[in-house]
Amino acid sequence: MESKVDLQTLQAQRRLLVRQKVTMMVNRYVVHLANPDDSEGPMVAFAEQKRMAFKEQVTLYTDESRQHVLAGFKARKVLDLGSGYDVLDHAGQPIGFFRKEFAASLLRSTWHFQQPGLPTLTGQERNVLVSLARRFVDSLSWLPYHFDFGVGAQIGFSVDRKWGLRDRYAVEINDPRLDRRLVIAMAVALDALQAR
Repeated sequence: MESKVDLQTLQAQRRLLVRQKVTMMVNRYVVHLANPDDSEGPMVAFAEQKRMAFKEQVTLYTDESRQHVLAGFKARKVLDLGSGYDVLDHAGQPIGFFRKEFAASLLRSTWHFQQPGLPTLTGQERNVLVSLARRFVDSLSWLPYHFDFGVGAQIGFSVDRKWGLRDRYAVEINDPRLDRRLVIAMAVALDALQAR
């Protein structure tokens, strides 16, 4: 099914839904616009992440046909995961960057999200108790988590994992200036890279 959503329409969206499809060797992610009733609207992105890849790289396509690239992200260095990930548009031009802050992430996962021309947003798990439970009790790793990305009390966007056996996320975008391709890349990375 080909996506009919252009970049201008995508950029106007305030709410997106991300769903993970698990297979043996690949994690697949499907991103949809959210309908007013919170059901899945048109698809806007499709991504695959190969497990056990030596250097992390994920390409976001406009749909499952994989004919048109929307964006992608790749690790700057092979072994130093703290060096971060560059996000590139369909032509390979940089549109942003994100990295995990490993020291702060020992208690609560913490990410830094950068879009040129805007302040750096810091994203952190909202609930410290849930964060600790997920880290130290393996049987609770399914607990939903919620990330707020912002500067101080101003939230640019949020990613909320929904209850359930399958990984599903609702992405709420408050800052209209944020590049939705960059936000989608960050939302996919929160799932794909969370255990790293």
